[in-house]
Amino acid sequence: MSTFTIDTSTSRATPSPVPGKRMTAPSIRARKIDGKTAEPIVLLTAYTMRMAQLLDAHCDMLIVGDSLGQVIYGLPSTIPVTVEMMCAHGAAVVRGSWHALVVVDMPFGSYEGSPEQAFATASRMMKETGCAAIKLEGGEAIAPTVAFLTQRGIPIMGHVGLTPQAVNVLGGYGARGRSSEEAEKILRDARAIDEAGAFSIVVEGVIEGLATEVTRAVGAPVIGIGGSAECDGQVLVTEDMLGMFERTPRFVKRYDDLASRISEAAAAYASEVRDRSFPTAEQTYQPK
Repeated sequence: MSTFTIDTSTSRATPSPVPGKRMTAPSIRARKIDGKTAEPIVLLTAYTMRMAQLLDAHCDMLIVGDSLGQVIYGLPSTIPVTVEMMCAHGAAVVRGSWHALVVVDMPFGSYEGSPEQAFATASRMMKETGCAAIKLEGGEAIAPTVAFLTQRGIPIMGHVGLTPQAVNVLGGYGARGRSSEEAEKILRDARAIDEAGAFSIVVEGVIEGLATEVTRAVGAPVIGIGGSAECDGQVLVTEDMLGMFERTPRFVKRYDDLASRISEAAAAYASEVRDRSFPTAEQTYQPK
């Protein structure tokens, strides 16, 4: 047994332990009873230890989304994101949280080939991050993989509707389900993932009425993003919600304008450095 301990009072990287038990996939699944979720499930994305610390007490789940490709790395889409990226950020979020169930996305190309490929990727990600669930995109075509993984001890969150990893097939990020044919397909996709054993399903960027219909059609809790207030829960990209970017999707509500506040703080710092008013005696070490 290691005798090494970390001083949580001085380490930025280590959150102070708090009483309580971390949420689990079965506990999330059990929130939906007879087709209804009395208290909506709260989710946000997190990509770093510190953000996980700040969000943890307020969320039932934290998603380490492959959206980190755009939010953190400035990539044009989620397509270039690697397993290594997801593992590094997933481990940081697990270290920064104590309460929320941490879900990590499997990136494009890491699971579509076969159920066996998906299991190899998912098991690696769970081992390297310490997360308790994995998310993947797709409907009927990926349902056998969802069943394969859940039968082997890996809790799966599904994702239907607008699936960003399929942007090249979909032709963009527009809302889905406007035609009756597409709406029916999304419903079939959700039912297939539900029947395969997913403990929850994200429905993204679909017509409001369809999101409500999907929520009522499946037993697993449905998490909306650009869906409906009638979904069993909601998720947003945290940086979008905080106003870190000038452009955000239509379905985002900005709860702050953090970008402007960061810029203002940086401007104040730069001004004080240039006029030599920082640092002062309060920020420097004097002889005893």
